[in-house]
Amino acid sequence: MGLLNYTTKIDVHTTLGEIQKTLVEHGARKIMQDFDEKGRIKSLNFSMMTPQGEAGFRLPANVPQAFEVLKQQKKQGKIKIVPDYDQAERVAWRILKDWIEAQMAILETEMVQMEEIFFPYMLDRSGKTFYQAYQMRQLNLGGNEYDM
Repeated sequence: MGLLNYTTKIDVHTTLGEIQKTLVEHGARKIMQDFDEKGRIKSLNFSMMTPQGEAGFRLPANVPQAFEVLKQQKKQGKIKIVPDYDQAERVAWRILKDWIEAQMAILETEMVQMEEIFFPYMLDRSGKTFYQAYQMRQLNLGGNEYDM
């Protein structure tokens, strides 16, 4: 089976508009896009109010990795299209849109809070996401009480 949305023809900007609409409907206050040197959108940044005050989030699209997966799946015969970078960009953002919509459905059931969903993407004071801080071993998780 091929990667979710691998045949999408929906423009990246259309998908980003849908993502932004969903985020605003669920409390986003500010939305900004980061671009790479070629003018391609690499992340969507937004803020929202949390019980601790306004928090910033960076939601990246790892398009180069999506492109590699599409090329691998083409070699494996899992997809019929010949992928290019533009297709990988459409696919990556479309997958993120679907993920956000699924997360908002869980939020609407009141099983989670918004900041719980986006916690790995929450920005610290230095502009790193919590996941980046964790990855760089800069996130202090305390003692070893949770080691497995």
